[in-house]
Amino acid sequence: MVTQKIVVAEPSGLHLRPAGKLCEMCLEYQSKIQIKKGTNIANAKSVLGILAARVQQGDEIEIICDGADEDEALAALVTVMQEGFGLPAVEE
Repeated sequence: MVTQKIVVAEPSGLHLRPAGKLCEMCLEYQSKIQIKKGTNIANAKSVLGILAARVQQGDEIEIICDGADEDEALAALVTVMQEGFGLPAVEE
């Protein structure tokens, strides 16, 4: 099992579009992937699970990967979160 904490920089947190992108990525890996916010743990392979975690900009979350490809999964997820999910910026 590998874990890493990250502060969410996405301006609107993990709303539907980034949650969908994150879930889509997680489904590419065999490992069990979870997001922990405080004491709540969400299944990162479920869009509804991610949305239920109510992750906002500035929240510190922990990504937990456990399985055969855990290192690769963790590295990819941290990278995509740091790069803004590859989504265009939303103007306010």
